[in-house]
Amino acid sequence: MWLAALLLAGANAPAMIVIDEGDTVREEPPPHGAIGMSTAYRISDSIPAPRSFEFRKRALHVGAAIGVHPIDHDEIYYVLSGTGVVHSDGTEKELQAGMAAWLYSGARVGIRQTGTEPLVLIIAYPNKAGK
Repeated sequence: MWLAALLLAGANAPAMIVIDEGDTVREEPPPHGAIGMSTAYRISDSIPAPRSFEFRKRALHVGAAIGVHPIDHDEIYYVLSGTGVVHSDGTEKELQAGMAAWLYSGARVGIRQTGTEPLVLIIAYPNKAGK
């Protein structure tokens, strides 16, 4: 009986969407200051509105940064490869592959690439506007 209820609970959900990151890639300056260049994988842009959160991958090229900016939602930077320094309200911490920074609503945040290899991140945050 619980299995039938579980199966019926998702009966009205939209069909899943599978996205190949290669279909979303573009070269662009990073947001919030256009400091250097980056490879952006705007994965969640492929999801029709409304969507409840953003999911992105970004490779900050050597010397690039997402500039310090205020956020009105929690946000996560997860490092896939490379090294960087994350900033939150004046505090800075070094990050490397396998580390995540959980950034809180109301903070001024940013991240910059350090080292000789690109800093590759997954960035996730809620989409309050339902865009």
